[in-house]
Amino acid sequence: MWSLSLLISERVGMVVLLAFLLVNVNPFRRLLFHQTISAKLQLFVIFSLFTIVANLTGIEIDRQNHLQSTIILTKLSPTSLVANARVLAVSLAGITGGPWVGAAVGLVAGLHRVIQGSVNSSFYIASSILIGVLSGLAYGGEKRDFSRPVLLTPWQGFTVGIVMEVIQMVFILLFSDAGWSLVRFIALPMIAINSLGTYAFLSVISTYIKQEQETRVVHIQSLLDLVDKTMPYFRSGLNPESSQEVAWIIKRYTNSDAISLTTRNEILAHVGAGSDHHVPTKKMVVTHLSEKAIKTGEVQIAHSEEQIGCSNPDCPLQAALIVPLRVNDKVVGTLNMYYVKSWELTPVEIQLASSLKKIFSCQIALGQAENQAKLVREAEIKALQAQVNPHFFFNAINTIVAMIRKDSDKARELLIQLSLYFRSNLLGVRETQITLQQELDQVNAYLTLELSRFPDRYEIHQEISVNEQVLLPPFMLQILLENALKHAFNGRMKGNEVWLSVSQVGKRIKVQVEDNGTGIKPEVLAKLGKEEVSSESGSGTALQNLNQRLIQIYDERSQLNLTSSGAGTTVTAYLPLTVKEG
Repeated sequence: MWSLSLLISERVGMVVLLAFLLVNVNPFRRLLFHQTISAKLQLFVIFSLFTIVANLTGIEIDRQNHLQSTIILTKLSPTSLVANARVLAVSLAGITGGPWVGAAVGLVAGLHRVIQGSVNSSFYIASSILIGVLSGLAYGGEKRDFSRPVLLTPWQGFTVGIVMEVIQMVFILLFSDAGWSLVRFIALPMIAINSLGTYAFLSVISTYIKQEQETRVVHIQSLLDLVDKTMPYFRSGLNPESSQEVAWIIKRYTNSDAISLTTRNEILAHVGAGSDHHVPTKKMVVTHLSEKAIKTGEVQIAHSEEQIGCSNPDCPLQAALIVPLRVNDKVVGTLNMYYVKSWELTPVEIQLASSLKKIFSCQIALGQAENQAKLVREAEIKALQAQVNPHFFFNAINTIVAMIRKDSDKARELLIQLSLYFRSNLLGVRETQITLQQELDQVNAYLTLELSRFPDRYEIHQEISVNEQVLLPPFMLQILLENALKHAFNGRMKGNEVWLSVSQVGKRIKVQVEDNGTGIKPEVLAKLGKEEVSSESGSGTALQNLNQRLIQIYDERSQLNLTSSGAGTTVTAYLPLTVKEG
């Protein structure tokens, strides 16, 4: 019995080999994880061949329970019996392929067993089909996925193996000429070894799945970290500075020995092995693989130095992945992942490259979209800034012309202030933010010109308690002051006061212009800064213009807040505190 057990164990070793092939060789692995009709047919062929091999390599036993030393059992003598791993193969066919695959493999196994022996062995056909169908009940069909390509645990498989072998022993006991004498001799080793074979088969698959899941979790975490680290750089676009940082990050998070980033015709960065001669250059030598990657938009693989196309004979790079980076259906550059040993280029690396292709392309596209939006926003802001009321210039010139006749020195001073105002105005059109100091220079020039037209009519108070290098939109203070001077006092000639204050409140600066005018009607106040307002004194376009700029440059919290009563009007805005660099 011990000799028989050892010999059967050798045959069952083929089962472990089959499990290894199913999970480690890609074409076989697809059969296990993707259960299509084609996959089932291929599993049927594989397990059918396996059952035939099991029959051919079985252990022949004569009537006296002596083991025969036959290597290949092409034909059994009428008085001989055989112990083999046929039932194990049929059981595994049902477990992995389902009842129909199990039944079909069982039919092949039974027919071949009859061909080996005689017509008296025909009960093996029925027993093998029954075993295939019953084991196939554990298949699970649509319940299966990557995490559980085989629904049985190894210990459940062990139990199934025992049951299937017991069924076979019952058939032998009932229909074999040897009957009890054969069952008594082979039952224990056959049941034990073949059930252990089922356990071993499922253990190999279970271990592989567990390792694969752990590996995927690690890869996903690394990929997420990589995406998080590269996002700020890719969103700034493909340029030498950002590409250099990105290349180092990718190298740190992958198994690559070198990383380079290129446009369609320029090497932006190269880090790692070969950096002594793979240097950033304005003119890139476009290899066949790079050209193909740019043309097709698909990842290209180089398995040799010749395919890489480096002209340096001492280049250590032996394998590469050329990953095209696509934006709006156009390849804008490539990510090249290099390896100094060709065997380092594994299917895992290729899969990673495909993932990085999609992620990095999206990041670059997002960066370009944000940049375009920024340009459009800046263009809108500058267009709004250019709409500052031009009537002020004509009024200032008329004032200076009149002043020349009365006080030439005063006229000269006003011309200087007008020149300063023009200079500040041109700066404001070019920039979306200027310093408080620059804005105050413009405001003071404006007030000098405006008050010279109406001497002793207005009294302006300024209270500035913040760093004068804080930033704010051009013309903001002028518009608020001009609005107060033109509309607050309703023709009143005396006692007109305006207070301008700029202070810090938390992480924001508070800009406030207050007057002691006649106030604004509630129905008009609700519309000011949000839409045009029809009135005799103006349309409110300047405040609406300013309010739009504040929201576009900063946020909703920065918009104008207007309050008014019969004692005057107050306009307040809270801007993010930003100080000019340097």
